[in-house]
Amino acid sequence: MADAIHETCDLLVAGSGAAGMAAAITAAHQGLHVVVVEKDSVIGGTTAWSGGWIWAPCNAIAKANGVTEDVSAPRRYLKSVLGETFNPELVDAFLAAAPEMVAFFDTKTALQFDAGLHIPDTYGHLPGAGMGGRSVIARPYDGRELKGDIDQMRPPLPETTFWGLTIQAGPDLKAFMSVMRSPRSAIYVSQRILRHLWDLAWHGRAMQLRNGQALVGRLLRSALDAGVEIRTRTMITALEQGPQGITGAQLLGPEGRTQIRARYGVVLACGGFPNDKIRRAAQFPHAQTHRSLAVKAATGDGLRLGASAGGQQVSDFPAPGAWCPVSEVNWPDGRRGVFPHIIDRGKPGVIGVLRSGKRFCNEGLGYHDYVTALFDATDPKETPESWLICDHRFLRRYGLGIVRPAPVPVRAWLRSGYLKRGRSIAALAQSCGIDAGALAQTIAEFNRDATRGIDRAFGRGTSAYMRLQGDARARPNPCLAPIVKAPYYAVRVIPGSFGTFAGLKTDGQARVLNEHGAVIPGLYAAGTDMASVMGGHYPAGGINLGPALTFGFVAGRHAAGQKP
Repeated sequence: MADAIHETCDLLVAGSGAAGMAAAITAAHQGLHVVVVEKDSVIGGTTAWSGGWIWAPCNAIAKANGVTEDVSAPRRYLKSVLGETFNPELVDAFLAAAPEMVAFFDTKTALQFDAGLHIPDTYGHLPGAGMGGRSVIARPYDGRELKGDIDQMRPPLPETTFWGLTIQAGPDLKAFMSVMRSPRSAIYVSQRILRHLWDLAWHGRAMQLRNGQALVGRLLRSALDAGVEIRTRTMITALEQGPQGITGAQLLGPEGRTQIRARYGVVLACGGFPNDKIRRAAQFPHAQTHRSLAVKAATGDGLRLGASAGGQQVSDFPAPGAWCPVSEVNWPDGRRGVFPHIIDRGKPGVIGVLRSGKRFCNEGLGYHDYVTALFDATDPKETPESWLICDHRFLRRYGLGIVRPAPVPVRAWLRSGYLKRGRSIAALAQSCGIDAGALAQTIAEFNRDATRGIDRAFGRGTSAYMRLQGDARARPNPCLAPIVKAPYYAVRVIPGSFGTFAGLKTDGQARVLNEHGAVIPGLYAAGTDMASVMGGHYPAGGINLGPALTFGFVAGRHAAGQKP
């Protein structure tokens, strides 16, 4: 390559989200010289915008808190959920390495975890389902520990923060939700906000890192401590391949073109293809109206590079993406954003309806299930859309979408049209274009059941997962309350996704496979560049980050094992 800089490293990693950083840190701890290239100007990828939960069954954090189980239980659960897409090699590799990954990071790096002891798997009725302890999350992190290096981190997603402050599910979120009803919560929230305002004044950004922000912050600290070289605004333009496999890559960055030899391989962890218009149009249902929660830089680079070396993208998953219902947010300055409806759907006193005015699913099940049900209920020629409907009591207690609970004002969201309001059910239906008579009938039927704590139509509140999403103060069912207090409100909700499932086929060591199922030496894929071990299903919260960290760890460890 004319006029190119020539360099050598041991392992080259493309992408700086959870998978890429896990691979880099693991390999660096084994003595490898690792270079991470990130085409964006900041690191963290979509991980930085995530809730941060990590599904890692049989982990030591849970065991230390009294939760023990045999690996056969989560394996049995995954086999029940995944059905025909159950891949024994990948599942067994994941279940074996996930506890090792958690132990490595928790004891050897700056990434320490808290346990999700009360977070059940989504489908509690299936064999092997867990009732808690299979999830971990990065402990909250003080961004000041990164000093000036925090400027390399992607800021949080504005739509899911409170003035840029990240709020973690659990006691932290409960305090914010009950700030008007609990003096203790009011004190706690006041302290958090005052500290945040101080950080904004002195540092220009949030420094109380939680969720995906804490995960990326701790991974960054760990990478720097391990001597990982991180280059932003740099991308792989082509892989170098010889008779023995992948030998390196061509890079394009601020310094120009670089030809880099990678002694022990290249790891693809570029974030999948959520913003690759061509792949999305070919694989996503109703792709033209789909809104992704992934970063714009996730445009399928890893899949293209993998294909150039002979790698194969999986094509038989029931869902190519990790679905999530979203609402579109128009900010006063003209920016357009997307809000993920993760928490609000499960609270007592809200339902989801179609334009017909009828419910179409159990709103309290997983976010992936909500979108799948919406696709199933929509004619292929029509736009998939739904409305979350609630009353005034619900809105001020829990919020709806980006609309925050009391005491935060709602007027701006009414003016923008994001939030619809009606003094009656008929008026609300008219403002949304919903069949008024059918909506009134739906709400009347729902209310009759809700007052008795039952949902004959869809069974809200009948599993541990659903009850966790509800409100324990609501009796007799934490997921149900009648919709009766005017005015009434609605937010339009459409299909979105956190990222993609349909990545490159790999073996249990995260090595990319060619069309014959043979390993392409020196080429690894992890995160959403790797075909998901979950086979296009969503068995539990954290099933994106758990495998991303685990197979990043596996790839880094395997690459380091190639060193003489």
